[in-house]
Amino acid sequence: MNIQFRFISLVAPVALALASWLPSGVAAAELEEAQVTQVIQDVKVVPSNAAARPAAVNETVRQGSAVQTGVQSRSELTFKDQTITRLGEKTSFSVGQGARTIEMGSGQFLLYVPKKAGGAKIKMGPVTAAITGTTVLGNVDPSGIVEFTVLEGGACISYGNMGQSIFVQAGQMVVYDPIAMRLENPHEIDLQQQLSSPLVKDFRQLPSAPLIEETIQSQRQVLAPNGDLDRAVRAAGAASIATATPDQFMQAFDSLLVRYDPRQVRTLEAAAVRARPDLEDRIRGAVFGRLTAPAPGERRMRGYGKDGKDFKEYKGKEIAAPECPPTNAFVQPYIFTPLTPQVPPVVSPEQPPTGGGG
Repeated sequence: MNIQFRFISLVAPVALALASWLPSGVAAAELEEAQVTQVIQDVKVVPSNAAARPAAVNETVRQGSAVQTGVQSRSELTFKDQTITRLGEKTSFSVGQGARTIEMGSGQFLLYVPKKAGGAKIKMGPVTAAITGTTVLGNVDPSGIVEFTVLEGGACISYGNMGQSIFVQAGQMVVYDPIAMRLENPHEIDLQQQLSSPLVKDFRQLPSAPLIEETIQSQRQVLAPNGDLDRAVRAAGAASIATATPDQFMQAFDSLLVRYDPRQVRTLEAAAVRARPDLEDRIRGAVFGRLTAPAPGERRMRGYGKDGKDFKEYKGKEIAAPECPPTNAFVQPYIFTPLTPQVPPVVSPEQPPTGGGG
């Protein structure tokens, strides 16, 4: 009994230390320091409370430090969990501003977060994007304009803690307008053209390159001659996608919508909007109905597209992202109404008292 007690007394503190360090300690530190993996021209590291110095490949940049790039300069940083951050010219980036949170001061950036790595939040002025297993491009202009593009996966971007929130899918860009103080509606972009960005082509191939290419090919397949949408509109009585009446096109689109896997609905939506931008509102309305009212026995999509599965299965590990509506919407703040008036009613001197005797 004495030997057993000594053994337990010795092992328990070690086990407790390992239990407290491995699950949370590693995850917490994954975005608190990064290694500089590429430097192009003028790149500087600005440590906390210290002067700026030239960045060097393979050096470690720790929490509280910033990385700044000059004109026609770029850099790449790789974190412990293989998250990659690439910085364009005249860009300022702060390392480790919070748990799984990074902050863009200004400039152009690319962020790749591996799937199942824990997700991340990107702070871009008043705008925050929550992502899980995603590749995104962004630009924070000194004027306050924020541009945010999803290359693969999906992201929930929001403005204000109790304000506007919108899901952005692969192949879409959303812009924050500081004058109107709102996020504009996401719009479709040419994903192939985005691959010509210096933050893509001037660096090593992204680990997510096959997923980006898969998204491009999926969108093309929907719109290709004799593709899904082409066959559907002809079955609805139209000669082509372009000449189909609104009702014919929506009949064809709805027939595909019920057959597509929920994870591929966003790809279908993006292709349909690109083919018939005049019917964008009707297309998005049909998709909203599909995602919020699934068939019996089918799980409800939360608006995370391809990453919806990832978010559900790894919810305990992934960063807590806000609920993200599939349409551009403001969340109305809750206003507390006092049960009793804060100021007593004013009584005119000429008005006789309403209670009491006499």
